[in-house]
Amino acid sequence: MLALLPPEVRVRHTATGVVLSSPVTPGEPARCIGDWLERWARERPAATFLAERGRDGAWDRLSYGDALAAVEGIASGLLDRGATPDRPVMILSDNSVASALVALGAMHAGIPASPVSSAYSLQSARFERLRAVADQLEPGFVFADDPVKYGAALAAIGDLERIDAAALARTPRSPALDRAFEAITPATIAKVLFTSGSTGAPKGVVNTHRMLTSNQESLAACWPFVAAAPPVIVDWLPWSHTFGGNHNFNLILRNGGSLYIDRGRPTPGLIETTIANLADVAPTMWFNVPRGFDQAVALLEADARIAAAIFARLDLVFYAAAALGPVTRARLEQVAARAGRPEVFFTSAWGSTETSPLATSAHFATQTTGNLGVPIPGIELKLAPVQDRLELRVRGANVTPGTWQPGGTIAPIALDDDGFLPTGDAGRLVDDARPAAGILFGGRLGENFKLSSGTWVSVAQVRLGLLDACAPLVLDAVIAGHDREQLGALLFLTPAARQLPEVGERLAAALAAYNAAHPASSEQVARALVIAEPLSLDDGETTDKGYTNQRRVLERRAAAVTALFADPPGPDVLRA
Repeated sequence: MLALLPPEVRVRHTATGVVLSSPVTPGEPARCIGDWLERWARERPAATFLAERGRDGAWDRLSYGDALAAVEGIASGLLDRGATPDRPVMILSDNSVASALVALGAMHAGIPASPVSSAYSLQSARFERLRAVADQLEPGFVFADDPVKYGAALAAIGDLERIDAAALARTPRSPALDRAFEAITPATIAKVLFTSGSTGAPKGVVNTHRMLTSNQESLAACWPFVAAAPPVIVDWLPWSHTFGGNHNFNLILRNGGSLYIDRGRPTPGLIETTIANLADVAPTMWFNVPRGFDQAVALLEADARIAAAIFARLDLVFYAAAALGPVTRARLEQVAARAGRPEVFFTSAWGSTETSPLATSAHFATQTTGNLGVPIPGIELKLAPVQDRLELRVRGANVTPGTWQPGGTIAPIALDDDGFLPTGDAGRLVDDARPAAGILFGGRLGENFKLSSGTWVSVAQVRLGLLDACAPLVLDAVIAGHDREQLGALLFLTPAARQLPEVGERLAAALAAYNAAHPASSEQVARALVIAEPLSLDDGETTDKGYTNQRRVLERRAAAVTALFADPPGPDVLRA
């Protein structure tokens, strides 16, 4: 069994809400990210740090010793070319060894690194978000690991000075590097990470070294088992986002582990790549978004040999960005048990780009998949009344000082009167009498609405229940019904479901089953309509992590919402 921190919570009642905190003090954080790299280059120089598939399909591994040498070369090259802290290095790339070295090299020299979502370059036709990011960032240099693949994107953002990672890595160590590295303080800006834009235009969130290193100490306090053996993961989660780039990447770097870069994705045709990579490496931890586990579980059920290889030394399954459906979790637990690993720990956490990202952790056994856990050591979490719900607000060393502005200035983050960051997410205690039982996620405050009866609808709760009932037919569901008598749903089908002639009948049956289990008026879904056009990244309906902006979909699909609630309903509308 894994060594885990027992859940304990201190409770303090204030005039503006209930404040929860851990009684545990985390370890002293490193001064900067580079201190981790230097430590492992000394202590485990030959150990694999990063690996990616080469052209021949084999894993190309980079050791900690070689990584430090390359990072020092890149840092020296940037300093020799006049890099300054007010002009970040903009990185256009999928996860790769080269992009990791460029980011680490920039941070080693005290220059902010800014990995930008590759979706803005490769999945966008208009490059509007990419241009907005470049205008806000005003980078000193831009790096693309494949200049041909990213050619149109590079052209769209104008004449920026490009860098070549391999060439920079060969730069002789600059005398300026020692001075620059020693000048880094915990308050130095390490990264500028852009929000996914799920609730508006992307904004550049400043990540200081203190934010990142203190967050990992909090995680290590929750997961003391990471000190026993360096973690090994196979991961696709993009480094342009805080979950993949801060939580997972820094987990490896802080603990001297190994990260195998996965080119798969949680989509049909690419999930198979992820499964093959997992089976080849046999990781100790498996991180994914719920949609990824939804896609993977059927493949594991169909191939016991592959499942056994993946679970051979797997200790932990971690999901974030949304709640894992109960059906998917139960199926994964059955797969793990058949593979001889019934003790695999299923867990989740909660946070945001502004909290670098961890704020809560479910470092204890949970049966409810929406349980976000309890506050991590070193931070305070406030449950503040807003409307009829409780907003989750955070205070601690992991909270950003603000957002990046052109010219390298920082616009301070908006805090409440007590210095807590309002996140816009809602939650509540699982058990008011036992705060250590955890916090249940209540969705985005801005997504919830009232029926004409005045009853509030928890959109996240309805969506999760409906997706669970409709599995495996529905990729996502958007809940409608503001100021109406009943709820309706826009359904986006999986590719396999679109080919089924009987999909309408199966969806109608799933809708009836869902309603039978959810009799409350705020949960009953009276109507549903299948939407053929996929969710649009360019129009802000979805992000590259698979998060769906419910409000934006309803705005853009207003005609579909009108058809959903038409009286009498059209022939395409499914009715409960």
